[in-house]
Amino acid sequence: MSPFRSDVLKGKRILVTGGGTGLGKEMSVGFAAHGAHVAICGRREQVLADACAEIARRSGGTAEYRVVNIRDAEAVDAMLADLWQGGPLTGLVNNAGANFIAPTESISHRAYDAVRATVMDGSFYATLGCGKRWIAGGTKGTVVSNLVTWVWSGSAYVVPCAMAKTAVHAMTMSLAAEWGPKGIRLNAVAPGPFPTENAWEKLNPIPGSSVGATQPDKVPLRRYGEMDELRTILVFLMLDECSYVNGATIPIDGGHRLTAPSTFAELSDMSAEDWAAARETLRKSAEKERQGR
Repeated sequence: MSPFRSDVLKGKRILVTGGGTGLGKEMSVGFAAHGAHVAICGRREQVLADACAEIARRSGGTAEYRVVNIRDAEAVDAMLADLWQGGPLTGLVNNAGANFIAPTESISHRAYDAVRATVMDGSFYATLGCGKRWIAGGTKGTVVSNLVTWVWSGSAYVVPCAMAKTAVHAMTMSLAAEWGPKGIRLNAVAPGPFPTENAWEKLNPIPGSSVGATQPDKVPLRRYGEMDELRTILVFLMLDECSYVNGATIPIDGGHRLTAPSTFAELSDMSAEDWAAARETLRKSAEKERQGR
């Protein structure tokens, strides 16, 4: 389904943070299928090992993994130093994320810190670690961050994630200007609804929480995004032939951001009982995720 040659990324070495599940894994399949060697990282070793096997099987390419807490700056730097032993990375995808729906007044400092540290801090640590090495080596590099359309609109009930993603949006524009003269490009994509199991459990924990932000009939194209479509734009942004695109955040949402229901504002209609049920579902999802580590 790809418009590109299968070897178009030959010689590229790309790290995808949070690449063991969801959109990160699908992006990794796309890179590997086009000739890149892919590295993925995350906190759960078995998940990462299984993902590498799946990426190789589905793509016919190669993948490796590193276990790391993306919130730990020193651990991220050590991971990058280790990866560089096999040759400089040529690309980074800041994909590791955290999100859940909740009334903002109910969010604990710990929950806020977890989202902020994963999305904003983790993206900065990985970008800075790669950037310093590219600059020191006089080599070119490409960073693509996986954002959300809320960087333009904001969204109620997912405030920590909207804040953190918007910070990465600002980083993308700022470093595109600062590092562009050094041959380092930064861009981002802002997907609309692309259902994945882990994310969807946190954004649709109960039927009453399923609003326009996650419904295909609210998208102008009246459907969810397809993974091949997402993979295509990621491969495009990593191409040498795409070297004049810098500092852009590209929506891939079927026009969803242009319609009012593209945020979680409608959740204002949920009752306290609805939220209690949602929190219980989110707790069970988090527990299941922990057991997989």
